[in-house]
Amino acid sequence: MRPKRFRTYKTRPSPRSYASGGKVYIYGKHALMEALTNRPAVIRKVFLAPDLRDMELRVLLEKHKIPTATLAPGKGKELVGRDSVHQGVIATMNPTALLITLDEFLATLPSFLPSSGSSTGSAKTAIAVLAEVQDPHNVGAIIRSAAAFGLAGVLIPEHNQAGITGAVVKASAGMVFRIPLVSIGNVNSTLKMLKKKGFWVYGLAMDGKTNVGAEIFNAPSAFVVGNEGAGIREKTLVTCDVTLSIPMHARTESLNAAVSAAVVFYEWSRKHPEAL
Repeated sequence: MRPKRFRTYKTRPSPRSYASGGKVYIYGKHALMEALTNRPAVIRKVFLAPDLRDMELRVLLEKHKIPTATLAPGKGKELVGRDSVHQGVIATMNPTALLITLDEFLATLPSFLPSSGSSTGSAKTAIAVLAEVQDPHNVGAIIRSAAAFGLAGVLIPEHNQAGITGAVVKASAGMVFRIPLVSIGNVNSTLKMLKKKGFWVYGLAMDGKTNVGAEIFNAPSAFVVGNEGAGIREKTLVTCDVTLSIPMHARTESLNAAVSAAVVFYEWSRKHPEAL
């Protein structure tokens, strides 16, 4: 059975999903609890419904001295959209506070170069590199899968890429507050730097040459996830060491970008259970 494509189709996100003025709204009890437990400094202010009786949440807000205000009736729909289920909890967040630089991130990883003498066991390190993923729900789902399958971080370009928004936080199930998120500039330059650091670069391509189940993943791995409609840019594909495909039934043409990423991350973690 021939491997199928990773191509997916664009979904137009709600305009309210995007950050404005360096501030985004996150909503729902779970997302806020994750933020307060793991990254409280990113939260600026919290709006609570007057009938909210969640004492654990209120204790954490008081502990971290985060200002609160009453969420007026109907105000939630205005802030986060009519279809968003906010549960009477909406917070403003500084998304840039979640991001670290590439240099900061790499400093937390072991050196993989043979000259360092520390290459043994380094194959258990893997990262995701987003390359113009536009749908915030896909971004959030990819971050969630990366956290679930033991990846070390998710690299997010500054341009032509959905950033960290309320929709991303919600789709990630709060995992944006648990896994390192790394701000990068040019994807191709970043991949070249990673290769010099010892990473093997895998592209989730439309017609990957290697079946993901057959790959050994015996080196530090960087998985590139491309745009929902156009896939990975040609210049970026050239930079990849391997392009991966997922075998599937003939009746199905393609998988969603986030689903494809989850399958690949799982296959990597299956080869490296010590990362879980």
